[in-house]
Amino acid sequence: MRKWGFLLIIFMFLLTACSSNDVKTLRVAEVTRSIFYAPQYVAIEKGFFAEEGLHIELNTTWGGDKTMTTLLSNGADIALVGSETSIYVYSQGAVDPIINFAQLTQTDGTFLVSRKPIANFTWDQLKGSTFLGQRKGGMPQMVGEYVLKQHGIDPHKDLNLIQNIDFANIANAFASGTGDFVQLFEPTASIFEQEGKGYIVASFGTESGHLPYTTFMAKQSFIDKNKDVIEKFTRALYRAQQWVQTHDAKEIATVIQPYFENTDIALIEKVVDRYKQQGSYATDPILDEEEWNHLQNIMKEANELPSYIEHSILVNTSFAEKTKKR
Repeated sequence: MRKWGFLLIIFMFLLTACSSNDVKTLRVAEVTRSIFYAPQYVAIEKGFFAEEGLHIELNTTWGGDKTMTTLLSNGADIALVGSETSIYVYSQGAVDPIINFAQLTQTDGTFLVSRKPIANFTWDQLKGSTFLGQRKGGMPQMVGEYVLKQHGIDPHKDLNLIQNIDFANIANAFASGTGDFVQLFEPTASIFEQEGKGYIVASFGTESGHLPYTTFMAKQSFIDKNKDVIEKFTRALYRAQQWVQTHDAKEIATVIQPYFENTDIALIEKVVDRYKQQGSYATDPILDEEEWNHLQNIMKEANELPSYIEHSILVNTSFAEKTKKR
């Protein structure tokens, strides 16, 4: 009996070891922690990645530059960040380019917040004001300027544009009295409304149209060596995107609440609903050519586009397309 018991222990040990070897750990660097990225957290919490044999180590790297540096220095396998960063890296002569393989959000995620309540807001009310924008060269800033120009406002002539404050400090700067208007992400914009510090008057996401605002990307070399892993990752993401589309904001808020422990769940629900209503969450991982070109046009308008890059050079839709066909 002792002999059989010992053999059973050995068998169970080997079985456990084999099972653990089947799980692939992926280090994912997200540019910030945001309700804007709800489908990513759903994919983790609902076990969609786990069912594909993937264990996600999620690290928030706080800023596009830091996120891309983390990816380039092999501190992460996959990055969740704005597609413009892959263009910047490629234009600097990268030998191992960064490839966008799955789209998470398809609109800008910022809102225009006024210091005072405005009953009937029109964009020309920004003329002559002090506008606290986002960091120069980042996608929020470029979209912000694009929207202003679409409404006949020259951001560098028609208002006092402030864009030299770090991303993490913009909200605090506005709260302390800087600016008449500010461009903010959620849930900060809604928190400001609750606290009477500001009032949401417009959505940059609604005004700017579809573009690959936040995508999952990896080095070309990593993708080449791990095609099966990238396919599994994309498949899990697509399941989460579909789940988000078919469930209401309250259910989604409940699932992602562990990632926002200091945020009231009613506020999370409100923000999720706002993003759902304006179509910010991509319904599938495909980053199409029209969106890619729109992104580059916005960058050009902001004088931040080094040169036009063909969609086929920095975007690989094969994994997303295969996933969608299943």
